[in-house]
Amino acid sequence: MGGIAIGTAALVLILSVFNGFEELITSMFSSFHPDVMVAPETGKTFKLEAVPLDSLRSLSGVEALSVTLEEIAFLEHNQVQDFGMIKGVDEFYAEVVDIEATMLEGGFLLMDNSRPMVVLGSALRNKLSVNVLDPFASVRVYVPKRGRVGPLERPYTSALLAPSGTFFIQQDFDSEYAMADLGVVQNLLQMTGSASALELRVRPGFSVEQVKSNVSELLGEGFSVKDQYQQDEAFRKVMNIEKWMAFAILGFTMVLVAFNMIGALWMIVIEKKQDISILRSMGADAQCVRGIFLWEGMLLSGLGLIIGFSVSLLVFAGQKFFGIVPIPAGFVIDAYPISLKGIDFCAVVMLVGTIGMLASLPAANRAAKIPPIVRSE
Repeated sequence: MGGIAIGTAALVLILSVFNGFEELITSMFSSFHPDVMVAPETGKTFKLEAVPLDSLRSLSGVEALSVTLEEIAFLEHNQVQDFGMIKGVDEFYAEVVDIEATMLEGGFLLMDNSRPMVVLGSALRNKLSVNVLDPFASVRVYVPKRGRVGPLERPYTSALLAPSGTFFIQQDFDSEYAMADLGVVQNLLQMTGSASALELRVRPGFSVEQVKSNVSELLGEGFSVKDQYQQDEAFRKVMNIEKWMAFAILGFTMVLVAFNMIGALWMIVIEKKQDISILRSMGADAQCVRGIFLWEGMLLSGLGLIIGFSVSLLVFAGQKFFGIVPIPAGFVIDAYPISLKGIDFCAVVMLVGTIGMLASLPAANRAAKIPPIVRSE
């Protein structure tokens, strides 16, 4: 019973930690990924004139819409160079995602009068050694020219941008992305009137799925409409696989613990062999005797389950409110995140219940075969 209690507590806590990390990373991604994203099914960009922007903005459930354009670029600052992703965003971008809440330094400023600005990811800022607070600092962005280039022409276009701030979201984004004004990026890429995505924020109280359906119906074929889960589908699937693989490994550990229960119940059958025979002589059939030992095994499993749940809830409360298991310095949080979900409790109950039932069967079947005492004349 103690082994089952420890295994149950471990299962609940491990699944809860995976839930906590998933929610943490999802909240971090929501600062960069919109509720709904529209992108072309083929190619990287599309013409804005082919999209009814006003109709999209007036759709029921759409709170804000932003036009974005991104491309791989080469960035340079004081002879320090690195590749990154330049993303052009319009004035509505801050209404679609909570980018301002992620600012580490400076502010989310794309234009200062007529001076184009750039907002850098924190890791990219570090690689380029940019001092965002220096009013004379600048970052030059290079992209290859489109089409044929003459022998005396430069094969690239460039733009000089002043850093206005640094955002901190997640390592993959922080090390790659630099954000600038949409018009500046369109001119830099020689793609005036084009975009790579439309990003939408869903109004509170409205269904994301319904908004997706309305957007798809309005745009027709040629565009893919994705929610936040689909934008990070590969990553979230990996998280779920890791979570349930951990569940399976601990489940096998519980199976090993169950052998102790098998041995304990088998010893009870041996010790109570004569008592079982007397009970059979008093009229109990084999099914009744089998049921007694099955319920005995389920009782042990149930008590272990209750104790394990109690322990896990105590640890959960300590971690949630006091952070009893801290994370090493340098991470975005101070303690391991943890979150309880009902489906995890159901999975643990089913697993422990099944193991308890199977562990009780050998002893129960053996007890059912013990014959009654036969009175001799």
